[in-house]
Amino acid sequence: MQKKNDVTPGAAHPARRDEPASAQRRSTLGLLGAGALATLTPWLPARAAGGSMDKWPDKPINYVVPFPPGGLTDVAARQAAKALGTAENWNVVVENKPGGSANIGAAYVARAQPDGYTWLAMTLSHAANATLFKGKAGYDLLKDLVPVACMASSSMMVVVNPKSSIKTMDDLLQAAKTRSLSAASSGNGTPPHLTLALYQRLTGTKLLHVPYKGGAPSLTDLIGGQVDVIFSNYPESLAYVKSGTLRALAVSSKTRSPELPNVPTVEEAGLPGLVVANFTGVMAPAGTPQPLVDRIGKAIVKQIRQPEMTKSLVTLGFGAQPMEAAEFGPYLKGEVERWARIIHDANIQVG
Repeated sequence: MQKKNDVTPGAAHPARRDEPASAQRRSTLGLLGAGALATLTPWLPARAAGGSMDKWPDKPINYVVPFPPGGLTDVAARQAAKALGTAENWNVVVENKPGGSANIGAAYVARAQPDGYTWLAMTLSHAANATLFKGKAGYDLLKDLVPVACMASSSMMVVVNPKSSIKTMDDLLQAAKTRSLSAASSGNGTPPHLTLALYQRLTGTKLLHVPYKGGAPSLTDLIGGQVDVIFSNYPESLAYVKSGTLRALAVSSKTRSPELPNVPTVEEAGLPGLVVANFTGVMAPAGTPQPLVDRIGKAIVKQIRQPEMTKSLVTLGFGAQPMEAAEFGPYLKGEVERWARIIHDANIQVG
């Protein structure tokens, strides 16, 4: 027979008359604490959606490049994936999802599970797309994705035909003020177009914008004399400048290019506001646990800082620009805001 003061299994322990008040309070708080912990456990960031973070990653990581294979972003992503595989033993698989001005791949990542197994290779184009395609991109860059790490950036390069009378940035400014000049780009809303718009805003000039379907055909027409100038992606025009097929007036980076030490920076040419970094970084779906974001970001930055990786990026036309999530987040937000102002002021629109 159960005694009067016995406790039924599973029932809460009753307060005993001979038990001190402090002990009673400890017993009650212990029960409340256990209940609160049980309630909060599903929300603790110690476990990603795919399982214990201690075991992450236990399957391949999908690194989505929203551009075709062989492009600069794709090559940089594959080099990073290879380095992480060697150093961290992570199986990082690059998948190309081009189209929609790089929005198709970004939207795909934004809808993925926030478990650290899906990454986006993002660029300056995505920062601009936040304004150019606002409400039409299928995702919100700053709400549906979280910054993980910045890897590298390339500059823009102001190039003209070597037969042109324009030999310096000052020559370009004087020519733009006295006669009609045409400026080609790789398309509406692309980094070359945005840099042109920024130049016009800074100088108060107006050049005739001629958009092409890609950087290669625009450079071909510059070489052929059909257009006057291009604010080109540095890696696309580097070989032409080194061979003498094009003349470089300035680079948009803060320091001179080691490949072209005689070409001044835009700041040296009197236009510090024209510094433009065509950066590439990694983002993940919103909701990815912050400890996991930080872990991935630290691993990426560590590899970018390796001398072999830095040298490899330089050969592609990039400069290492390593930033972990805490630094990359504010930087990205600032870039989105910067290009939003320029896009609105220039009334840049895309199809």
